[in-house]
Amino acid sequence: MRRMLSGIQPTGNLTLGNYIGALKQFVKFQDEYEMFIFIANMHAITVDQKPELRETAREMLGLYLACGLDPFKNVIYLQSENPYHTELSWILECHTYMGELSRMTQFKEKSAHSNNQNISSGLFTYPVLMASDIILYDPDFVPVGEDQKQHVELTRDVATRMNNKYGDLFKVPEPLIPAVGARIKDLQDPLQKMSKTNDNPKGNIYMLDEDEVIRKKVMSAVTDSDGFVTFDEERKPGISNLLTIYAVIENISIDEAAKLFKDSNYGDFKKAVAEKIVACLSPIRKRYYEIIDSDIIDKALDEGLIRALPLAKAKCDLVKEKIGLIR
Repeated sequence: MRRMLSGIQPTGNLTLGNYIGALKQFVKFQDEYEMFIFIANMHAITVDQKPELRETAREMLGLYLACGLDPFKNVIYLQSENPYHTELSWILECHTYMGELSRMTQFKEKSAHSNNQNISSGLFTYPVLMASDIILYDPDFVPVGEDQKQHVELTRDVATRMNNKYGDLFKVPEPLIPAVGARIKDLQDPLQKMSKTNDNPKGNIYMLDEDEVIRKKVMSAVTDSDGFVTFDEERKPGISNLLTIYAVIENISIDEAAKLFKDSNYGDFKKAVAEKIVACLSPIRKRYYEIIDSDIIDKALDEGLIRALPLAKAKCDLVKEKIGLIR
């Protein structure tokens, strides 16, 4: 069985965009691939964090499981509990070029919003830790949004570079980007991605939002004034975003969704989208509150770490042996 790996930072609140772009896909993938899923809490500290990081990691994993991920079929673990991620990362840093890291889009965007004196070196080098996270386990695929593809490309470059220099060390992974719904947009600014760290909560639908909150947010979503429900990302980004959401949740094509609403006004269309989202997220929210008060999360993390550690250690030891760090 081919292997897939993914991690997510425990910062902010998971959104409908996270569900459509990642979690919904994972539930399907777990029957097709050997899945390695980790909470990337070490990546979270590249920027200043509040002390609640432990709790947010737990909440995030609770939502993963509530979406239908099997905690014992998949390998699920906390990044910080596996020391081989950082051990391999240092070795990879010594084989990664400054120019490569300085071209990373997310570093340029995040540093542009910070005082240059307060940018951590971790923010600059964390793509190397991400590469370590991935190639420790030789996955075939890494599911990512379009904005994360650059990180997988860097991983591929570093893995290939080290393979060429030291022999067959790493499998070179492929990025896997969903054809539809990979980049759900903000409801108030449909030119921007819906983000769990967005400062404007009105633009996000959070996975734990109550039903009435969801309905209100969808009904106030920014659209346009021409009154026709058609898919046109350039001229009608708001309507196109809502059509995408409806299509992905309903498991139909965007063209099929557009045909369903070709004679609808915007109000009726928004109501239909809102009810579809409510029907999707309401049972997940109910299951989450059952899980968060149980011992399922701790058992899943314990089991996942037991399965992940031997593989990570073996890979790290192989790399150290090949480059001469083991006597």
